[in-house]
Amino acid sequence: MSELLVDFITSLDGHASAEGWPGFWGLEGPEYLTWLGEQPGVTYLMGANTYCQMSGFAAGEVPDGQDEFRPEEEASVDELTRAPKVVFSSSLEEPLTWANSTLVRDDAVEAVRAMKSGGPALLSTIGSLSLCRSLLRAGLVDRFRVVMFPVITGATGAERIYDGYPDVALEMTDHRTFDGRIQLVEYKPRVLEHPGSR
Repeated sequence: MSELLVDFITSLDGHASAEGWPGFWGLEGPEYLTWLGEQPGVTYLMGANTYCQMSGFAAGEVPDGQDEFRPEEEASVDELTRAPKVVFSSSLEEPLTWANSTLVRDDAVEAVRAMKSGGPALLSTIGSLSLCRSLLRAGLVDRFRVVMFPVITGATGAERIYDGYPDVALEMTDHRTFDGRIQLVEYKPRVLEHPGSR
C-alpha cells in the first residue's frame, strides 16, 4: 500500500510564500538542497494552480522579483520535471505540456484512495493547499512534514497554510536541522472530531 505525505515549506508563521521574497526565502543551504535532491521514487500530487505555476517555471518563466533562476532553483525544477506528477483539475485540458504529468478529472479524494491501494510507494503533495486539506480531512495522509525557514512574514506573507484545517493531533516521528537554521518536523496526523480528545 502506498504512503501519502503532505509536505509543506513554510515561514515560521505558517505562510507558503511572501511578496518580494525569493524561493526558499533565500535561505536554502547546501545540507538542505542535498537532502531535497535525495527524494527518489516520489509521485507528486498537485492541483491546477500549482501545476500552472510550476510548469511555467519548467518552461523558463522566472518568478516575480528575480532576473534569472539560481542554479539550485533550476536543479529543483529539473528534478520535478523528471518525476511523475498527477494533476487534479476540471479546468485544465489535455495534453498537459509538462513532461511526466497525468491529468485526473475524477474526485481527488477517491482517486488518491485508489492510488494508495495499489500505486507507487510514495505519494507526496506539492503546494496545492486545498488538495492537502481535502486529503487530510478524508484520513488519507500518513505523514505530515513541515520544513520551517527562520523568517516571519507578518507583513508580506501569502497563502496561510493552515486556514480552514480541522483540529489535528500530531505525533512526531522525525525532526532535524539543516544548515544550522532550517528546521524539519515530521508527524503522523490524526484528525480530531472532538478537540481535546485523545
